[in-house]
Amino acid sequence: MAMSLKAGHMKKYTEMARLLWKYGRGDLVKGAGIELEEMKDDEKKVPPEAHQLATDLEKMGPAYVKLGQLLSTRPDMIPAAYVEALARLQDKVEPFPYADAEKIIESELGVKVARAFSSIDKKPMAAASLGQVHRATMRDGREVVVKVQRPQIRESVLEDLNAMREVAELLDQHTDAGKKYEFGKILDALQASVLRELDYRQEAQNLLTLGENLRPFQRLVVPQPINDYTTSRVLTMDYIQGQKITDLSPVVMTEIDGAALSEELFKGYLHQILVDGFFHADPHPGNILLTQDSRIALLDLGMVARLSSHFQDNLLQMLLAISEGRGDDVVTYALKIGEKRDTFDESEFNRRVNDMVSRNKDATVKQMKVGLLVMEIKTLAADCGLRLPPEMTMLGKTLLNLDQIGRALDPDFDPNASIRRNAGVIMQKRMLHSMSPGNLLSRVMEMRDFAQALPARVNKIMDAANEDHRQAEGQRQESDQDERPD
Repeated sequence: MAMSLKAGHMKKYTEMARLLWKYGRGDLVKGAGIELEEMKDDEKKVPPEAHQLATDLEKMGPAYVKLGQLLSTRPDMIPAAYVEALARLQDKVEPFPYADAEKIIESELGVKVARAFSSIDKKPMAAASLGQVHRATMRDGREVVVKVQRPQIRESVLEDLNAMREVAELLDQHTDAGKKYEFGKILDALQASVLRELDYRQEAQNLLTLGENLRPFQRLVVPQPINDYTTSRVLTMDYIQGQKITDLSPVVMTEIDGAALSEELFKGYLHQILVDGFFHADPHPGNILLTQDSRIALLDLGMVARLSSHFQDNLLQMLLAISEGRGDDVVTYALKIGEKRDTFDESEFNRRVNDMVSRNKDATVKQMKVGLLVMEIKTLAADCGLRLPPEMTMLGKTLLNLDQIGRALDPDFDPNASIRRNAGVIMQKRMLHSMSPGNLLSRVMEMRDFAQALPARVNKIMDAANEDHRQAEGQRQESDQDERPD
């Protein structure tokens, strides 16, 4: 055993070593200085199927589930089959006793449950590895849900993360894979993400931010937190009753405008991603409900993503290039947001991306899935030595879920056509979102250059904005002249 590993974490090291060995990375186990009896028969081992990795991680606990979710954004590190399996990791476990939940609520809120709520269901609506949710009614009659963190879960998760970090640092020092992938930095990102999820005040702020950003979208609703009843371990928010969109009956489908709802949902996400740079990154079917008043509710804001303006500009161009079948342009914008490694093969990347775009150019509406194409571009880039940001995978998974939900509402929904339809409006909103009196002209000109490859209607928006600025400048100069003394 390597000297830098701690005796108190011996069991955890062994669990990690067995997992690595089972899935074909005995070289990393040896590099960490860990010895396993079963490794003597390494050559006889039959590699397990990819879906078993997700199951094994679920059994090992929440820190490993989160690690699996993070690895699902790194197709440069693990084979495509494992990326797909880890992307489907389920975070569902048995609930903990209500008596424990009640103690945590009272300790956090500083008041008896009976005084805080007129009623609360002792049986949770849902349970996950970090917490569970109980339906309740406020003293003023407001229907809410109360999310309660598991007892000692923070301490447990941090202990697992510390053990992972010790192994990661050892691998970074003593293995080629560690030097290549920098496992210590991966653990830094994982710990930052988990700590955010363990602070429910952060999720409450996410709900407030998304609710405000989506206010113009009348068919979309985000539950709002009750700030006085929210702490780092307890989150109280609006209860929104609804049905999973993928479970809607034929009768319900005849009573709603599925085409309008799917378009509004997709527009709302394009706005989040391309205008606000802050989006709900976990819109799986369980988190997207059709409400009783025929709106779409977006739930569970524990997982969000933030995008830089530079990333957004190139992403919009890339999405348009995908939707219009322009493979060379897809490559151009991928290179602008990616990081070339020493092994990068640009000609191979260009060839494979163009092959992919060509294959999908003649696909029917039902076959074309923009989210799947984004995921495939990330994988192709990794194969060819181009590292795209992890946000690309989160974006791909988000769009893939939206493809599924959009088609459940409207079987003829075409996300690529929606991107093209909304490109002009998105450009205008992006320009206004980032504009201030001091940078008005420079931002207009910058966006004008950016828009040259976009549909003609976007250039008209740029022309109009530029003309408005010239008129305003002319009026200001006239005003200055009028105010000068004779």
